[in-house]
Amino acid sequence: MASAVVASPVGPLKLVADDEFVIEIRFHAGDPPAPPADGLLIELARQLGAYFAGQLQEFDVPLAPKGTSFQKQVWDELRRVRYGTTVSYRDLAQRVGRLDAVRAVGAANGRNPIPIVIPCHRVIGSDGRLVGFGGGLDTKRALLALEQGRLF
Repeated sequence: MASAVVASPVGPLKLVADDEFVIEIRFHAGDPPAPPADGLLIELARQLGAYFAGQLQEFDVPLAPKGTSFQKQVWDELRRVRYGTTVSYRDLAQRVGRLDAVRAVGAANGRNPIPIVIPCHRVIGSDGRLVGFGGGLDTKRALLALEQGRLF
């Protein structure tokens, strides 16, 4: 496993990868930024920088989030939510064919280990309110604003 802490407009991000895949991104308030030394983490940091500069809409680093098959199904569907758009938890549940499992979809969304790249920030409440995000609602608001053309 390799890790690095990179600066971003939403605060430090801890990046974690194995030899082949990105495993995790954590909103990180601890260690000071330290540049990545691993090739995959260097590429992830480059893509995150381009995303925050408004120059990248879709990440193409290899991912291997750890979770249940249901969680992975939800995370796969999250990757289909287009840049600059939002869906409700209900919409997401419908997309995975589990309209009876809106709360479970919400829980899976909340356990997303690779936020930003797997864009869980694009999920909102059915009434349009911003709800639940591991990086905090201010960060969610900032990411959505970025994607709507209002750069940092």
